[in-house]
Amino acid sequence: MKYFYRIILFFGFLLIVLLIIIYIRGYRINLQKKTVTATGIVAISSNPKAAKVYVNKELKGVTDLNLNLIPGEYYVEVKKEGYTSWQKKVKIKGELVVTLDALLFPINPYFSPLTNLGVKKAFPLDQTGKILLYIEKNDLEKDGFYILNIDKQPISFFEPLKLILKKNNLPYDNIDLKTISFDFSPDFKEAILNLKEKSYFISLEKENQSVFDITNSKEKLIDYWQKEKEKNTQKILETFKEDFVKIATESFKLISFSPDNSKVFYQAKKSLNLPIIIRPRLPSTNPTKEERMLKKDFLYVYDKKEDKNYEIGNWKMEKENSFMWYPDSKRLLVNEKGKISVFDYDGENKKVIYSGPYEKDFFLVSSSGNLILLINFNPENNPEPDIYEVDIK
Repeated sequence: MKYFYRIILFFGFLLIVLLIIIYIRGYRINLQKKTVTATGIVAISSNPKAAKVYVNKELKGVTDLNLNLIPGEYYVEVKKEGYTSWQKKVKIKGELVVTLDALLFPINPYFSPLTNLGVKKAFPLDQTGKILLYIEKNDLEKDGFYILNIDKQPISFFEPLKLILKKNNLPYDNIDLKTISFDFSPDFKEAILNLKEKSYFISLEKENQSVFDITNSKEKLIDYWQKEKEKNTQKILETFKEDFVKIATESFKLISFSPDNSKVFYQAKKSLNLPIIIRPRLPSTNPTKEERMLKKDFLYVYDKKEDKNYEIGNWKMEKENSFMWYPDSKRLLVNEKGKISVFDYDGENKKVIYSGPYEKDFFLVSSSGNLILLINFNPENNPEPDIYEVDIK
């Protein structure tokens, strides 16, 4: 009898362990159907934290949150008072985990001035965290071009400026800002200043005591820089699958890589079918429907980790710097029609995050995820705008 009880206890223990394993794997008892159903898990995080999570419009809790759901399609919303909302349609499969990362932006962002001198002209140096400024206050010792490092931790209230070139070191007294343009080296350490049909070489790392006229050799230098850019692009492309690289080289206009180089934002130069690169297809990837039938001139984002391709739309590419990657590599920002919007890399969740006053031809995102804009809040008393950091985190 004693051995019988031991056998019962042993098998009872095994049954409990088995039930625990089944539960951990996501199986649940369906009392209505009297069956055991495999569930999936949706893991929802957000920034900021403690945002409310709704599934099919029913409140389920606050982030960060893991939910067991039976297989099917669901509509997930993440909301927090004072912030933009975030939505996603997901398809849950048994025993698989879907990860959702919602970034909510404040409806009323904070502004911090980074300059207080008045900026005549500003040139963003891609996403290096630096800006080339032209400041003119009728002061021969101070008027000229400066570098502002927006990612450097400020020692004082206003970020220090680094003088690059004094105005009185230029061969012209009067500068028409409408005719000024720059060509930058791939590492943004050097530049060509184009001014009054002449071109001058300058360093962006130290003060230039004079400028060197390179009008006659400008095209050779630009051609060299272009080849260096192509080499840099090729190095990143080599981290992608060979089949994709071949198609991208022949059929895509590459606009930019995400900061972590896991995604590429591009424009299709012709209509074609983008074949599946990774087989078998990966489980539990981004649930957003992808688009592999590419249309000429449309914009797309390709994710090399998941071999997924998403249509962004048919925006007119008047300026390539109208689009910029958010530092988390999961979102893109676009400067369009007097407002700045953000959307997920798969084209979903487009939200306007800023529509106030700003100089429309200047747009930048800091490494901390804030907007950097050229704004004049008081044009009647202030003739020139200044650089502001707009806290959208």
